Amino acid sequence: MHRLALIAAAFLSIAGCATLGYYGHAIGGHYAILGRADPIDDLIERPSTDPALKRKLERVVAIRDFASRELGLPDNGSYRRYADLERPYAVWNVVAAPELSLKPKESCFAMVGCVAYRGFFNREDAEREAGRLRAEGYDVLVGGVSAYSTLGWFDDPLLNTMLNRPEPELAGLIFHELAHQRVYARNDTAFNESFATAVEREGVRRWLAHRGATDEYEGFLERSRRQEQFVALAMKYRGPFDALYRSDADDTRKRAGKRELFDALRRDYTALKRQWNGYDGYDRWVENLNNASLISVGLYNEHIPAFEVLLAKHAGDMPAFYRAVEKLAHEPKELRESALKALQPAVSVGRGASNRS
Repeated sequence: MHRLALIAAAFLSIAGCATLGYYGHAIGGHYAILGRADPIDDLIERPSTDPALKRKLERVVAIRDFASRELGLPDNGSYRRYADLERPYAVWNVVAAPELSLKPKESCFAMVGCVAYRGFFNREDAEREAGRLRAEGYDVLVGGVSAYSTLGWFDDPLLNTMLNRPEPELAGLIFHELAHQRVYARNDTAFNESFATAVEREGVRRWLAHRGATDEYEGFLERSRRQEQFVALAMKYRGPFDALYRSDADDTRKRAGKRELFDALRRDYTALKRQWNGYDGYDRWVENLNNASLISVGLYNEHIPAFEVLLAKHAGDMPAFYRAVEKLAHEPKELRESALKALQPAVSVGRGASNRS
């Protein structure tokens, strides 16, 4: 039986009527992507392939080989086929949180456990879900995503949605998604995304050093510094928001406090932007600022400094680092979080982290 059918059977065996439609959407959407994929080697050899696309695909082959050879990431069929989806994003993620809480609304699935978002292959479906959640009183964020991982269940193809970015970011995205196949902890989105982003950052550094691409690396560092500053700003406000929501104040005062904190964050962002020579890449995030926005930043960045310290403790030995992360992934979540927090103080104050989005 085709693996898609096996997974469909597993999903349907545990799903209630309310979730059957979503499972069908997810399975059908992924199946449609697989149906569009052609082997990259064949496309490179094909005379009809656009020369610009061919050059990008040749570079992807080199990045993909580097990922397994030098970073110890899975050596399988992922990112060895290419699919043009004829749309700007692979999926649209919906993140939601209660009006007065930073605890995300989770979605739970048979194969991957619980995650702090729900993905849709169709934007209209994502917006429909977002509208339903807003009507229930949730703060909601809808964001387009260039790629996703099936955690090794399938050979994930390279997508056109991944190619419209500078080479360092493209390499990082491939490293990030392959990292999800290397280590994954059920029911812990922040752990999984922070780990994958740490691998992404280290992988890009090594890839550009391997190529001797000094100029590209300087540009990547500049973009990373901007991301670090933005993430540090957003994360700085997580504590005050959490303290407000957990306080004994009534809901009216909490709502007033929430508005004041968001206003302060916007002022700090405006001041930070003055250092960026007109860069406005985070304006949309600030315009749609709410609890779900804050959560979305934390998902990718909360534990990155701890993972970077862990990698340094293993002297940059990627297989040894993965073994240590795997050990953490098998610990109960409370022990895992304690271990990561114990690593945090070793990181210098003010260091942030980048986001793959």
